[in-house]
Amino acid sequence: MSGSSASSASSASSGLLPGDPPGGRRAMAVWGVGVSVYFVAVIFRTSLGVAGLDAADRFHVGASALSTFSILQLLVYAGMQIPVGLLVDRLGTKKVLSLGAVLFTAGQLAFAFSPSYGMALAARGLLGCGDAMTFIAVLRLGTRWFPARRGPMVAQFAGLIGMAGNLVSTLVLARLLHGVGWTAAFAGSAVAGVVVLVFLLLFLKDHPEGHEPEPFPHHGAAYVRRQIAASWREPGTRLGMWVHFTTQFPAMVFLLLWGLPFLVEAQGLTRATAGELLTLVVLSNMVIGLVYGQIVARHHGARLPLALGTVGATSLMWAVTLAYPGDHAPMWLLVVLCTVLGSCGPASMLGFDFARPANPPERQGTASGITNMGGFMASMTTLFAIGVLLDATGDNYTVAFSSVFVLQAVGVSQVLRLRKRAARRERERLVASRVETVHVPA
Repeated sequence: MSGSSASSASSASSGLLPGDPPGGRRAMAVWGVGVSVYFVAVIFRTSLGVAGLDAADRFHVGASALSTFSILQLLVYAGMQIPVGLLVDRLGTKKVLSLGAVLFTAGQLAFAFSPSYGMALAARGLLGCGDAMTFIAVLRLGTRWFPARRGPMVAQFAGLIGMAGNLVSTLVLARLLHGVGWTAAFAGSAVAGVVVLVFLLLFLKDHPEGHEPEPFPHHGAAYVRRQIAASWREPGTRLGMWVHFTTQFPAMVFLLLWGLPFLVEAQGLTRATAGELLTLVVLSNMVIGLVYGQIVARHHGARLPLALGTVGATSLMWAVTLAYPGDHAPMWLLVVLCTVLGSCGPASMLGFDFARPANPPERQGTASGITNMGGFMASMTTLFAIGVLLDATGDNYTVAFSSVFVLQAVGVSQVLRLRKRAARRERERLVASRVETVHVPA
C-alpha cells in the first residue's frame, strides 16, 4: 500500500476525510479568536435593536426613517456577501477579518458621535460593511481548522456565539444607554472592536501547519465570474440560500429593530419586560442551536425537516399572536412566540449545511456568501415593509407584521422546488468521495 493510500485508510478509520485538518485544542484557540470578532460585530449590529425608540427621539424621525437605519445596514451586508466570499477565497481569513474589524469599529464610533440623521445613517452603512466581512470568514476558518464531519456543530457554535453578542447588546448595552447616555454607551462599546482587532492580528492563523490550501489561479474578472457561476449552478448552493432566506428573517427583524416597539406600543409592555422577552429569544436561540447542531451531526437527513418545521412553527405562532382577540396578547403567548423565534437562527445555519458539501474548498467562501445573502435580503425587505405599513396604517402592527407570511411563502416554494435536485447531486458527490477514499492503487 502506498503512503497516500495508507493515509487515506487511516483517515477513513478515524472518521476523517482525506486532507481533513485534525482539529484539537489549537484549532479551538485559533477559531476562538476569529469567532470573538464575529461576537463583537453582532453586538454592534444589534445595538440599534435596544436603541430604536431612543434613535427616533434623538434624530426626530418616524417609523419609515427609523427602519432605514437597519435597511441600509442589511443592504450593505447582503450586497457585500459575494464580494466578501471571493475575498476570503483569495486573501484568506485573517486579512478579511482585520479589515472588517476596522470598519465596524469605525462605524460604531461614528454612530456614537453623529449629530444628525444623515451622518448616523452613513455610520450604520460603514458598520454594515465591516460586519459583512465577519461571518463568512469565520465559517471559512472553521473549515480550515476542523474536520468536515464537525462542520454542522462548528457552524452552529459560531451562530450561538453570535447570539451571545446579541444577548450582550440586549442586557448590557441597553442598561448603559439608559445609564450613561447615547454617546458614552456607543463610544464605550467601540473599545471592544479595538481589543478583538489586536488579538486577531497577534494570534490568528488562516490554517494549521501542513494543511495549506493548494494554490489556485486568480485571473481578475474572469475568475470572479467563474467562481460565482460555478457556485450558483450547484442546486445545494441555491437550496442553502433559500433555506437561509426563509428561516432567518422573522427573528432578525424582531431583534434588530421592530421587536421592542411591537412589545411596548402594540402589546402595552414596559421596556424592561420587553427587554426580557428579547433576551428570551436570544437564550432560546442558543439552546436550540446546540440541539440542532447535534441532530444534524448525527442525522444529516434531518436538515430539511428541521428547517421546514421551524418555518411552520414560526408562522403558526405569529398567526396566533396577531389574530388573538382583545387589545393585547397574553404574556404566556408572547413567551411562546419569543421561544419559537429563537429557533430561526439555528434553522438558518442549516442553509450552510446544504451549500458546504455542494462546493469544493476553493469555492467555500463564495458559496457561503451566496447562502448568507438569503436571510439578509428577506430581513431587509421585511424591515422596509413593516416600516411603510406602520406609517400607512397608523401603527397597525397586525397588518405590518403580516408581511412575514408573504416572504415565508416565497421561500418555502423555492425550497420545495430545489430539494430533490440538491439531494440527488449531494448523493452523487458522496458516492464519488467514498470511491476515492477506499481506492488503493495496485
